[in-house]
Amino acid sequence: MLDVPPSASISRRRLIGGSAAVAAAGLFAGALAAPSAAMAAADGYGLRIVDRNENGGRLQYYRFATDAIEWDPGVNVLLPDGYHTSGKRYPVLYLLHGGNADFRTFHLQDNIIGLTAGREVIVVMPDASTGWYCNPVNSFVGPRNWETFHIAQLLPWIDANFRTFAEYNGRAVAGFSMGGFGALKYAAKYYGHFCSVSSHSGPASLRRDFGLVVHWANATSAALDLGGGTVYGIPLWDEARVSADNPVQRIPSFQNKRIFLAAGTSPDPINWFDTVNETQVLAGQREFRAALARAGIAHEWREVPGGHFFRHDLFVQDLNGMLGRLRRAG
Repeated sequence: MLDVPPSASISRRRLIGGSAAVAAAGLFAGALAAPSAAMAAADGYGLRIVDRNENGGRLQYYRFATDAIEWDPGVNVLLPDGYHTSGKRYPVLYLLHGGNADFRTFHLQDNIIGLTAGREVIVVMPDASTGWYCNPVNSFVGPRNWETFHIAQLLPWIDANFRTFAEYNGRAVAGFSMGGFGALKYAAKYYGHFCSVSSHSGPASLRRDFGLVVHWANATSAALDLGGGTVYGIPLWDEARVSADNPVQRIPSFQNKRIFLAAGTSPDPINWFDTVNETQVLAGQREFRAALARAGIAHEWREVPGGHFFRHDLFVQDLNGMLGRLRRAG
């Protein structure tokens, strides 16, 4: 489902000649400083760094040229306190934004720096436009292969350039709204990559209610990411893709993972957007939880008052659980 913030993705054409906008996109904590040669990240895995802000603080910013995406997507990498001097390796959380948002959302709106203060975890926050964490059936604006960018390129690039545990027990994935769906999808399709998965107000069932979430994904991706193309195909879906991406159809793939689900129980009845989003999210998560329970797969869940928004208190609870499951820094 769509996130509330109206910020749109930055096109490659807007980046050209827009150095001020590019610099502003990489907001960070700490004073500006030139990185030492030892800390500077390098190109690789199909990614070429076209803009960066590496510094002595926690939040590092990168923008990449990649054949997977027509414009240059950005990524914020939030380091734990003391990273620059500790010499430790750390677990990694991939934190995925909702639709109609970008890689800055958790920093600018959700105080991710404060929420993770004192926690020994690297948090990676990549662009995804409103592409539903998919390689689409078709695009009329050039490549928009978000799944390829995140899984085949960014994930190994992070492990190559930061002191991480490049292993199953070293990675978690979580997200809000569309990003909550992306987290569930990635955890199932790439079983060996993530030991913990969390969905905050994210859809967990694509086919319920005559495929409402598939229709929503097609419509929003067409309008906001693909220039009229779609993630799953119109008028006929690519049924194999829907089944491969549908968390409720991938229940065995959630074995031996820590699972955290959160949804609101009382969306704003006057706000159509809020009601449609969280009502469908709640129903889909309940369907998913029932399927997990039938399979004997342990999971945590929260149903709390309110509608479709990112709940900071539940994220902190979730983060505690992640760190209990992930390999400890050292």
